[in-house]
Amino acid sequence: MITGILVCLALAAAPQDDAKLVESLRRRIVEQSKEKSPAAMKPYRDVLPGTDLVVDMAPIPGGAFTMGSPENEAGRKPDEGPQHKVTLEPFWMSRYEVTWDLYRLFQFSKAEGKDPDADAVSHPTRPYVEMSFGMGINGYPAISMTHHAANKFAQWLSARTGHFYRLPTEAEWEYACRAGGAQQSLEESAWFSANSNGKYQKAGARKPNSWGLYDMLGNVMEWTLDQYEPYPAGPVKSPWVKSAQPYPHAVRGGAWNDGPDKLRCSARVASDASWKMQDPQLPKSIWYHTDALWLGFRLVRPLHVPSVVEMNSYWNNGVEVDP
Repeated sequence: MITGILVCLALAAAPQDDAKLVESLRRRIVEQSKEKSPAAMKPYRDVLPGTDLVVDMAPIPGGAFTMGSPENEAGRKPDEGPQHKVTLEPFWMSRYEVTWDLYRLFQFSKAEGKDPDADAVSHPTRPYVEMSFGMGINGYPAISMTHHAANKFAQWLSARTGHFYRLPTEAEWEYACRAGGAQQSLEESAWFSANSNGKYQKAGARKPNSWGLYDMLGNVMEWTLDQYEPYPAGPVKSPWVKSAQPYPHAVRGGAWNDGPDKLRCSARVASDASWKMQDPQLPKSIWYHTDALWLGFRLVRPLHVPSVVEMNSYWNNGVEVDP
């Protein structure tokens, strides 16, 4: 009987794909999306209505790059190869990792009837511990959310702003991290084990890369959209490895507690069920990775608005319940 109840609770907690909601939201996004070509892409700040909070976005040019690392790169792991050519369409990426200021608005409140599309998005259950673990709230990166939670934040933010947001694919993340050139000095651009003081630091306190993106390496690791899988052997265009199971998903960038070998644009980490080890709930929460105090995310906005089906797939991958 208990097992049956737990299964029912898990199913009740899982979000239901709502095609009508996504279709309504897409109409708003299409109406508001004025940029039709790469030449029209400029930096912008998206202000959340009714707040003083903003999402600061930088344009990332489309192009081709070599994904993965050469066999002689220091710290290289086998999963970083084979190197392969990837071609990407242009997109915007958030200059900063998503901070608690933004995430807690999603976590604890709604638009109170002023924004039906945002109200209809599934919100996290209240956490059973203080989720910054004493490391800081205002201006600091949000941490310990599941892949599902990051996806639903992207949907909620899209509803609040009228622009389409999602997690970056693994290829988009690495391309943006490389920023068309050599990696910067970690001492100047990253928080890691040698300088972080044993905790994450405020977003944007170090130097950005040449595309204006802060903390791509260090501070907190970042979710990508992709299931973690081996790389293809040949060239690919705009790859996305769609989710088929709860674990593993690909995480990038290294964190405040990592050494330099993990703070490389090509370094990959696979998410794991152990990141919920201390979660006392049965079934485990679909919203929190309470053991991942180094895990956060940032968002992208593609130039071209995807279809309703694609939007729904980005925001609802259907694999949020632990096996």
